[in-house]
Amino acid sequence: MARAQGARSQLAAAFETTYGTAPASGFMQMPFASASLGAEQPLLASELLGYGRDPLAPIKDAVTADGDITVPLDAEAFGFWLKAAFGAPTTTGTTNKTHTFKSGSWSLPSMAIEVAMPEIPRFAMYTGCVLDQLSIAMQRSGLLTADVKLVAQGETVATSTAAGTPTAYALQRFGHFNGAIKRSGTALGNIVSADLTYANNVERIETIRNDGRIDGADPSIAALTGKIDVRFADTTLMDQALNGTAASLEFSWVISANVSLTITAHAVYLPRPRVEIQGPQGIQASFDWQAAYDSVAGQMCTVVLKNQVGNY
Repeated sequence: MARAQGARSQLAAAFETTYGTAPASGFMQMPFASASLGAEQPLLASELLGYGRDPLAPIKDAVTADGDITVPLDAEAFGFWLKAAFGAPTTTGTTNKTHTFKSGSWSLPSMAIEVAMPEIPRFAMYTGCVLDQLSIAMQRSGLLTADVKLVAQGETVATSTAAGTPTAYALQRFGHFNGAIKRSGTALGNIVSADLTYANNVERIETIRNDGRIDGADPSIAALTGKIDVRFADTTLMDQALNGTAASLEFSWVISANVSLTITAHAVYLPRPRVEIQGPQGIQASFDWQAAYDSVAGQMCTVVLKNQVGNY
C-alpha cells in the first residue's frame, strides 16, 4: 500500500482569469519546502435538549481554506509570488529583464494551486487563492526562504491532476551570503538579524452560499513591518527613533549584475527601543520598524527582480 511522502509531493500554480476558476493550462511547477494549505470544515455540536444525555449528531459549519507555503528566495519562481503580493510588474529589458513591483494596487490576482500526492493518488486543487502576507527573514547563515500566507476560496480533491504538465522555472537560489541592508543608500552595519513582512490584510467576503465558501478576498490597507536586531555600536538608528524621522531601508540579494532582488521600504519609522545590559557580552538593540507611504517615491514599497524571465 502506497504511503504519502513529502519528498514525492509537488506544487503547481497558475493565475486565474476568473476568481475561483482554475485555468485549463499555464500551470508552473513551484519549488517549496513545506505547505499547510488546506480546507477544513468544523462540526457544530447539537444544542438540542430533550433527547437524553447522549448528544444528537453534529452539523457541518462553513468551509475555511487557507494556509502557508514556505518557498525559497530564487531568481525566477519568486517573481510569481511577488506578482501575487503586489500585482503585475512593469518589465523592461530584452534578454536580461528587470521586473519592478510596486505596493498599493487595489486589485490583486487570484491563483489556482494544486498540491499533489501522486502515490495515493490525491490531487487537491485550491482555487481563489489570494496572497495575504509575505515574510522574509535575514540572518548570517542558513537557508533563505520566505513564508507565503494564502486565503483560498475552496478545495477540490481528485485522483488525477488538473494542472497537466507544469512548466518548471530554472532554480537559482539566493542565499544569506548574497544579502545586504542599506539605510538611505548607505550600507547599514552591525546588523545581527532582520525580518520584514508585507501584508495585504485580505478580508474574506463571507456571504451566504450553498457550498459554504467565501465570495472573494479583498485587500485592505497594506502594511510593511519588520524588525532589525543590531549590535549597539553607534546612535544612528537611535537618533532616528528619537527624532521621529523617516529613512529608507533597502534589503537586497545580489548574485550578479543581471540576477538580483531588491526590496525598498521608502519611508521607515523606528520606535524608541529599550537598551538592556544582560551580561559581559555585546549589547544589542531591537527596532520594530514600520513603513509608510512616501510621496516622493509614490508608494510605500518597491521590489525590483532581475532575471531572464520574459513576464509574469
